[in-house]
Amino acid sequence: MKRIVALLLACAFVMGALAAPAMAAKTVVIKIAGMKPEGEPETIGMHKFGQYLKELSGGKYEVQVFPNSTLGKEDAYIASTRKGIIQMCATGTQTSALHPAMAMLETPMLYDSYDHARRAMEGETFKLINEGFTEKSGLRTLNAFPLGFRHFYTKKPLNSVNDVKGLRMRVPNIPLYTNFAKECGISGQPMPFAEVTGALDQGVIDGGDSPLSDIVSIKMYETTPEITLTGHLLVIHSLYINEKFYQSLPEQDKKWIDEAAKRSADYVWDLVEKVDADAVKTITEAGGHVSEPSPELHKFMQDAGKRSWKLFYDTVPNAKEILDSADSYRQAK
Repeated sequence: MKRIVALLLACAFVMGALAAPAMAAKTVVIKIAGMKPEGEPETIGMHKFGQYLKELSGGKYEVQVFPNSTLGKEDAYIASTRKGIIQMCATGTQTSALHPAMAMLETPMLYDSYDHARRAMEGETFKLINEGFTEKSGLRTLNAFPLGFRHFYTKKPLNSVNDVKGLRMRVPNIPLYTNFAKECGISGQPMPFAEVTGALDQGVIDGGDSPLSDIVSIKMYETTPEITLTGHLLVIHSLYINEKFYQSLPEQDKKWIDEAAKRSADYVWDLVEKVDADAVKTITEAGGHVSEPSPELHKFMQDAGKRSWKLFYDTVPNAKEILDSADSYRQAK
């Protein structure tokens, strides 16, 4: 009898050993690329997506996160995702090269607050922006989450409209940004973010604009201590997935991915105001000065923002519908 029991246990051990590699082989690896370093909202969102997907799928999916442009600059890793070389990526309005309406995720002076923007991105505005995107790009937009409102950082305080006009300010090399700078009377200087510190030291520019998390990440306040909370543009990024890969999955797996994307976006929306508050504390404790714009300057920025919307009317067929939709969420309670 003992021999039979021992034999059965041995068989069970062997079968378990053989089954383990088979079970391990069922793990599906998803690679996701982003541009921001560790600790910033985009990268936090990618890690959270991986965590939630692993939990929902019972370990079937393992998400490998490649932040800080590890897999190349935005254009490169977006292309890799479209080709299916990697399965997912995180990015912002770079996708407007594939579908112009995507630029409207970051419409200047459109949102009064994070709450206002969140209602629009969780509602019809987001759906209207994405109409036709998947068919054109081969990518599916899974969510939308904020990196933060952009604010001005300068060497001198911005107390009036005249203090803004004529400034030489760094801007991303994107028509949306350069056009808005022009409407503000700013001399926009397109350059990569990595070149900003050197350009400030050399006097090539007077400042720029970025979310507070970016201003803190490279200690921009040390060379441009005046931070004016203009909040003129909310940077919104999304998680994108290769559509062919997504459609190849079982229906239950798609639901897991959709739910993980929703939860990760919720996490970042809930987090970003604390990120801003912590950044303000860091800046002020380091000797920087954070101030609100005057009512006159705020109105000037609003008007400049609305003038810049002409770019959308010229390139996005349903631009008015998108803008009206976003405005409707301003009234929501």
